[in-house]
Amino acid sequence: MYLVQTDEGFALYKEKDPIGRCAAAVQGGEVHLSGLWMDPAWRRRGYGSYLLRQVLHRLGGYDRESASCFTAPLPAGAGEAAFWAKFDFHPEGDRLVRRRKPDLSAVRLAQDFLAAHLVRPRLLIDATCGNGGDTAFLCRLAGEEGQVLAFDIQPAALASTRARLAREGIPEGRCRLILDSHAHLPAYVQPGAADGIMFNFGWLPGADHTVHSAAGTSIPALEAALQALRPGGILSAVLYSGAVIGDSEKQAVLAWLEGLPLTKYTVLVCRFANWADTAPLPCFVIKK
Repeated sequence: MYLVQTDEGFALYKEKDPIGRCAAAVQGGEVHLSGLWMDPAWRRRGYGSYLLRQVLHRLGGYDRESASCFTAPLPAGAGEAAFWAKFDFHPEGDRLVRRRKPDLSAVRLAQDFLAAHLVRPRLLIDATCGNGGDTAFLCRLAGEEGQVLAFDIQPAALASTRARLAREGIPEGRCRLILDSHAHLPAYVQPGAADGIMFNFGWLPGADHTVHSAAGTSIPALEAALQALRPGGILSAVLYSGAVIGDSEKQAVLAWLEGLPLTKYTVLVCRFANWADTAPLPCFVIKK
């Protein structure tokens, strides 16, 4: 069984035979679904649910990082209404609507915090570029007039970041990618020059999880970042712990944060109270 995208939408095949279809049209940021049909011989076997689920996946309906809105015609009967309700479609006026907002994650909270507090930043730094999510965010925040530096010690991270920037339409000249440790940040940035610096510790997504950041280099990098920040600048750091990574880095960084002098810094540790203790922990330092 496989799904094929067509000019009109999607077709579901069993072997070489089409057994289902769904039309899809994008209009003003919404995806309108219509004409959902299953061959009667294949109904009540879960294939209709499979078809709709795959269509939603293909069109970003389950993307945790992006908002989405799908619409469909009102159902003809109770059974059809129950089917659409399984996928969070609900009546609104003369149509069904499925809205999904991005989940609030530690990384998104860090991004939202910087976006809310930094106005027209001139220099932003992604100290752990990883897969490029924070780098792309910083490029958009800096705009055409700002500068972005992105550090990582893994060539695969820089390659992933470069590909993501291209995929999101961010010009190459908007960001300088640096293959070096974030602990060497002072060699690239003058003291007091940076408006915002982001750290997302842990490991590179999709890579070997035994290769991850550690307190021995992370704390010197954080200290260097504070020197690079201007007064009023913000440092964000997302800390991780778990079975593979342990919690030594997390605890060491928390102790370091708690020891920063109040006369020079405001420190926030934003724990998600109903998440597990091993959940990512977003932290912020505002330089006075």
